[in-house]
Amino acid sequence: MNSWRDRLLEVRLGPPGHGGFCVARYEGRVVFVRHGLPGELVSARVTEDRGGAFCRADAVEILEPAPDRVPRTCPVSGPGGAGCCDFAHATPSAQRALKSMVVAEQLRRITGIEREPEVEPMPGPSDSAGGWRTRVRLVVDAAGRAGVHRYRSTEVLPDLRCPQPVPGALDGIAERRWTPGADLVIAVDDEGHRHIVELAPVSQPQEYRGAVARDGRRGPADRRRGARPKPVRRAGPEGSASDTPNGQRRRAVARRAAAHTARDEWVIEGTGRAVQYVAGRRWDVSAAGFWQAHRGSAECYSDLVAEWADPAPGATAWDLYSGVGVFAARLADRTGSGGAVHAVESAPGAVADGNTALGDLPWLTLQAGRVERWIAGHPGPRPQVVVLDPPRAGAGKPVVSAVTAAAPDRIVHIGCDPASFARDLRLYLDAGYRLGALRAFDAFPATHHVECLALLER
Repeated sequence: MNSWRDRLLEVRLGPPGHGGFCVARYEGRVVFVRHGLPGELVSARVTEDRGGAFCRADAVEILEPAPDRVPRTCPVSGPGGAGCCDFAHATPSAQRALKSMVVAEQLRRITGIEREPEVEPMPGPSDSAGGWRTRVRLVVDAAGRAGVHRYRSTEVLPDLRCPQPVPGALDGIAERRWTPGADLVIAVDDEGHRHIVELAPVSQPQEYRGAVARDGRRGPADRRRGARPKPVRRAGPEGSASDTPNGQRRRAVARRAAAHTARDEWVIEGTGRAVQYVAGRRWDVSAAGFWQAHRGSAECYSDLVAEWADPAPGATAWDLYSGVGVFAARLADRTGSGGAVHAVESAPGAVADGNTALGDLPWLTLQAGRVERWIAGHPGPRPQVVVLDPPRAGAGKPVVSAVTAAAPDRIVHIGCDPASFARDLRLYLDAGYRLGALRAFDAFPATHHVECLALLER
């Protein structure tokens, strides 16, 4: 069949799908349409068609708007724009309702569970106060301009008007020129200090070869101003490439490979060490390392983990994919010095930062390693409770099988992707656990992302 790319289709939008689109049908094919709302009649331009049963499109004209439609709050993410704010054209309550529908559909389809959890606003300062994101990752184009990727593309859009970042996070960023091909990590910590870290390019695609910083020197533009290099733990390359499907796939593979490649790190502003507080405890962490993006997330999740896990005094507890040990600290508070809390994290830098913050809890051990290997080699007593906060892809069968084989009384599982979250839940159910409590939070307002937490009981 001929490609539908750039074709305009008049379609009535159906329910939301996982990924920030609504599902429509046209001439027997499924069309995934972004920038629309369920029930709307839209004119949609096809943006991607690889043949087969479906194609992708952008709603470029709203013929019959839904009652929940509002003027777009993010000027960067409309048709043809970035992938940052999928639902910027809907009221906040409508955004959360869409996410609830997606979570419910994933649970129903994958686990057979009939629940539609209400997606709750994140506790804390109102998003209307001026943004919620305290961690921002930007990419730098061949001209040294900081920006974001166009949706499903490696092209860089040097437009920083997205409303997600907290006030002051991006001040002056657009006016400066950065190292072509680098990434910028910007963090605003709990003491209000901004840290800007430039991650050196992993590779030099053709369009960056010979590119120079604004001062005419090769390499990081601010290195001459006293910025100091040090190893970095996470990365992803940048650079434009062909927007053909094969070109996109090659660049995606390259980015995944580079995620595990060491990169030099130059601190441009601040100290590069972000101060964070959770439940009264102070963490001093790498500004380029992982921390929850929403300013209220870490406190919210740790409170809920402490409530649900509730290990008895003297109990053994595990915190897997522990990061710097925010949840482990709450577990250790509950078990007391007569208990044992084992935390495992694959990033050595996070483990070092965590051990510094948790030195007053000698019954808590935080160590670097792969979770599945640690569980297989751990000879200790059976844990009463296990907490898991795996990456977006989920824990998967090897880890879930090992956890359930340890037979904890309770498991608290956290996931930021409804599909992988549901797949992991299915594995727990198959192992004889039942789903107790389930909550979902709007930790990424205006986007399609949602954070889910589940309590599994034996």
